[in-house]
Amino acid sequence: MTFIITGFIVFALIAYFFLKNNKAKAAEIVAKSDLKPLLAQHISFYRDLDDESKLLFEQKVKLFLGGITIEGVGTVVDDNDRAMIASSAVIPIFGFKDWEYQNLTNVILYPDTFDGEFQFEGEDRNILGMVGTGYMNGQMILSRAALIKGFSKLAGKENTAIHEFVHLLDKSDGATDGVPENLLAHEYVLPWLKMIHQEIHKIEAGKSDINPYAITNEAEFFAVVAEYFFQKPDELKHKHPELYEMLSTIFRQNRAED
Repeated sequence: MTFIITGFIVFALIAYFFLKNNKAKAAEIVAKSDLKPLLAQHISFYRDLDDESKLLFEQKVKLFLGGITIEGVGTVVDDNDRAMIASSAVIPIFGFKDWEYQNLTNVILYPDTFDGEFQFEGEDRNILGMVGTGYMNGQMILSRAALIKGFSKLAGKENTAIHEFVHLLDKSDGATDGVPENLLAHEYVLPWLKMIHQEIHKIEAGKSDINPYAITNEAEFFAVVAEYFFQKPDELKHKHPELYEMLSTIFRQNRAED
């Protein structure tokens, strides 16, 4: 109990410190950074876009970075980190004309995994990222190691940062429940829930290539398959065509090659 209280106090102080950073500081950092070559180097989603869409992606990245404070705890945040974090935010909402993360003020970057008391040293550190709740509402914590891996050739179907931003999208309707009602028309809700439970049964039976973490609950299922959708769209469309089509509807994007 003492550790929990200590963790609460420490992180409350950290959160207070971060909230004092204003948007002007973030805008100044963006103005001094040339993120375009970094996007071209690290973000395959960006590289696959046509020139007009690349310009739109760059604008959305700058808009995100101008309004969200990114700070490091135990690590120094550089332009590579900013480009990857902003891209993780933009990729899921790229199909929407005007979307801003109203439920996010800060992204806190840790050097690596952390535990339930927000400690990134010691044992039992197995958390790669999380969206804050309660006194941490409006904040996201990410492992820098996981962030970088998500945009590397070793990532496979997984991208932790995209996973967490999909949770934010899910949460935007007031509930993190795997049903993004702000994005999904009412007539698709029941078919989507049916699809979730059918696929969870397949995962439990060992008959699906979807990350088993998806069976945790509906919210985790949504975030996990969203990672798959954005990381390996052609593979998802081939192996799970109905799931791919539903995610294309939710995110208003057709990621697979025709």
